[in-house]
Amino acid sequence: CSTSFVLRSHFCCTFTPGMSAVCVLRTRCFLRQVFPGLSAAMNRSYSLDVTAPLLRTQGYVDGRWVSAASVFPVLDPATGQEIARVADCGPAEAKQAVDAAYKAFHSWKQYSAKERSVLLRKWFDLLTLHKEDLAKLITFECGKPMRESLGEMAYSASFLEWFSEEARRVYGDIVPSPAKDRKILLLKQPVGVASIITPWNFPSAMITRKVGAALAAGCTVVVKPAEDTPLSALALAELAEQAGIPAGVFNVVPCSREKTPSVGEVLCTDPLVAKISFTGSTATGKVLLKLAADTVKKASMELGGHAPFIVFDSADVDMAVGGAMASKFRNSGQTCVCSNRFLVQSGIYDRFMEKLGRAMDAELRLGHGSEPETTQGPLINTRAAEKVAHQISDAVSRGAKLLKGGKRLDGSFMEPTLLGDVTTEMLCTKEETFGPLLPVIRFNSEDEALAIANASNVGLAGYFYSQDVSQIWRVAEALEVGLVGVNEGLLSTPEATFGGVKQSGLGREGSKYGIDEYLEIKYMCFGGLKP
Repeated sequence: CSTSFVLRSHFCCTFTPGMSAVCVLRTRCFLRQVFPGLSAAMNRSYSLDVTAPLLRTQGYVDGRWVSAASVFPVLDPATGQEIARVADCGPAEAKQAVDAAYKAFHSWKQYSAKERSVLLRKWFDLLTLHKEDLAKLITFECGKPMRESLGEMAYSASFLEWFSEEARRVYGDIVPSPAKDRKILLLKQPVGVASIITPWNFPSAMITRKVGAALAAGCTVVVKPAEDTPLSALALAELAEQAGIPAGVFNVVPCSREKTPSVGEVLCTDPLVAKISFTGSTATGKVLLKLAADTVKKASMELGGHAPFIVFDSADVDMAVGGAMASKFRNSGQTCVCSNRFLVQSGIYDRFMEKLGRAMDAELRLGHGSEPETTQGPLINTRAAEKVAHQISDAVSRGAKLLKGGKRLDGSFMEPTLLGDVTTEMLCTKEETFGPLLPVIRFNSEDEALAIANASNVGLAGYFYSQDVSQIWRVAEALEVGLVGVNEGLLSTPEATFGGVKQSGLGREGSKYGIDEYLEIKYMCFGGLKP
């Protein structure tokens, strides 16, 4: 079977002198149903209608909206239509942003913890107030279904709320001294300017998770958003300004794919930058670490994942199927903690596969993210779809059974796919997919499952389902990952740590520990005291 998407778009964009825009994108999308699971015969007009203050197209440096010598297009991945043209900042603008952040740091770090807390809380309130418009930006620039975009905005805002509270809980220590004439104090102080480099799959939340902690600690930041999704970052800058965040504290330098290496080099090598925080691929993270090494910068890296999802014979199968659906198909499989390798024990393999196939048929609907029934939007671009299609082809050629889906559709749409009889020799079990492909490996023993799960050079998230309490403790401790979901497919929350082991990165984000990534500990010895 095959699917045909016929897409007709009408685009109108009016620019104001301030280079913000009121942009209305009307897209007519007709989908003809020719395979099970795709909603039939949609004929509807979609529109992105965001007011001028929130749809910004310039960079944001030192409290000013700045143009660049050129612009680059931002596309709706569902239609391929241009939705905006954004300033293509280069090394010069990046350097200006670093200088502005360094200048602002000397005053921002003098703000009291309560003053920083109040400003972050105002920023949180504004994100909550404008969540609908901000969610529309996410849907149109990264393709995420609207219900998920609204979920991301709640998640994004929650980090500003959390770190507005943590700002007032940065405690030092008074340590008992071995000598009577001195006191030992350990002080926590902000590291300085932080370069924040973020991905496209959570274009708002990945910024606030880093920036919330940085600003709470007293650091200033320069944000380089992904070239596919700069609009969300610029909207955050607009709301930061409205919240009263001082000029230079929060800067955004959007740029095209072509200028990303030169901008990234400035942000990782400039001596005025004290810290870099990056979320993205392991390969890119290694490049940034090498750039940062010459000036010995503090670094946080949230890199690639290859999450195992293990279902043991004792598991509640219905619960495991629900967890698999949530963990695999959220954002069409484009999250770093998406389950990538599914391992199901022999005793329940057939029952699990049958119920999972029925759930896929019942719950998954392809379409534009603005359509209320859509659960699966497009992949971010055609390269992403090509990668998934290649993994499917490789697996089938090596003996995997294609049980659901498997088709590459028009544009960057990819049919949700279920593969059975998968082996560890197949490409989909060796590299991260970042798409709606669910490959299932049959296993016999707990030791076998753990050996397969841990046979990876990355370790971000891992999931397993079991009702055996002893087994739960054994497996949770044995999995070589930074996050473990036990009978749960969705893990992320600002109260808990987020980060991996092995080549999945360095450091932790979120939780009470996230702010420590932006702090230095200074030892102060106060001597000459009279007993």
